[in-house]
Amino acid sequence: MSLLQRLRRSPWLTPLALGLWGWLLLWSRLSGRLDLLLNAAFHAVVTVAGAVLMLLALIQLRGARRRRGGPVPLGVLLSLGVALLMLAFPPAPSFSDLAANRQDSLPEAPQLSFFLPPEQRTLTEWVRLLRSQPDPDLHAGDPLQISGFVLARPGEPAQLARLTVRCCLADATPAGLPVDWPEGSDPVPDQWLEIKGTMTVQDRNGVPTNVVKPASIKVIPRPERPLEP
Repeated sequence: MSLLQRLRRSPWLTPLALGLWGWLLLWSRLSGRLDLLLNAAFHAVVTVAGAVLMLLALIQLRGARRRRGGPVPLGVLLSLGVALLMLAFPPAPSFSDLAANRQDSLPEAPQLSFFLPPEQRTLTEWVRLLRSQPDPDLHAGDPLQISGFVLARPGEPAQLARLTVRCCLADATPAGLPVDWPEGSDPVPDQWLEIKGTMTVQDRNGVPTNVVKPASIKVIPRPERPLEP
């Protein structure tokens, strides 16, 4: 009997797969992995699902000794292998690559926050504000302090951007601002930066456009929760 056949007859295989997936969900929540993949509003659902799978695994284990070994569906074995791979190789999505292939159809803000002082607005709030008030001169000279990742699209100047999600990375939408990068700077895609400066108006492709004029640029670690609602 081959090793695969022996594994498929093990009464411990199904509870092991359930337990491993439950632990994977719980660990993803505790370790911060979910912050890279899922809107924070859904984290509780993942936590509950992980706990339920762990409970089912324990119930299955209690009866495993009394059950005779029988063929386990191949899908259970494959599911176990996928869970092991996900534990071994944590997700490391490239926000720049993802954003470069998405349209900038930013969803509506969950709440209005445009009346904050300019320097307290996040990058996403700035983008929503500028789209709702398309006259670029309205905000020329306003101070700002924003953070985001460098978004590089082929044939376009690099922007500073954030990803907004309704649910998860599958529906992620980029929100980016043009930046007047200092001479000699070489922004690296996916690098996280904090920029302090002012909002200016520049002519880009014959159109007056709001552009961030940096006074200082600082490299920062990726935030614990890089996705915004």
